[in-house]
Amino acid sequence: MGGNAHGAGSQTTDAIEAVIFDLDGVLVDSEIWWHEVRAAWAAQRGLTWTHEDTRAVMGANSRGWGRIMRERLGLAVADEARIVEDVVEGVVARYRESGAPVIPGAVEAAHRIAEAMPVAIASSAHRAVIDAALEATGLRDAIHVIVSSDEVEHGKPAPDVYLLAARQLGVAPNRCLVVEDSLNGVRAGRDAGMTVVLVPNESIPPAPGAVELANLVLPSLTLLDPSAIRPAA
Repeated sequence: MGGNAHGAGSQTTDAIEAVIFDLDGVLVDSEIWWHEVRAAWAAQRGLTWTHEDTRAVMGANSRGWGRIMRERLGLAVADEARIVEDVVEGVVARYRESGAPVIPGAVEAAHRIAEAMPVAIASSAHRAVIDAALEATGLRDAIHVIVSSDEVEHGKPAPDVYLLAARQLGVAPNRCLVVEDSLNGVRAGRDAGMTVVLVPNESIPPAPGAVELANLVLPSLTLLDPSAIRPAA
């Protein structure tokens, strides 16, 4: 296990007061959908989108990953808006056609935690994708705050989206627990001054360095007990 978060009883004054979840790869096993939609979009144009390309866009907001896709595929600036529009539509269509791609126990764990303390979603996904995912999982009413990286200036690994989520929750960043699956997400949470739990995703594992940077690493979200974790120093 990585990191330096400490186990503690929930009766201590140093306690986690809110949990902020990433979405893709944490609550829904959708990272592979994003990859497949991008790869199909590229293939329709005689281009190739690889898993390495996918890791390059993880954590970026729509402006960021649209630009990265355009650059990696060697397309013109004018293509950027169409890339974002088409990929977002493709992922939303997956939710409508197939429901939520389930990570065993993740949605149930989020419901359990939401009954104990405020929870937020801070995702790099377009808001239309977040809404489709929450509708498909039945999590919408359990989430107190929803923030997309499209609402802030810089996507992950910048801390902007996590800081905005904390402000909207009304909880100090150092009392927030972040749950992430990517290196860029872990960096964003740490730079926001939050305690970060890494739950690696089997479909698209985190890039090297994520385990060492996280405060705590868990094999499953079902094992997360925020009341037993003190904020990182």
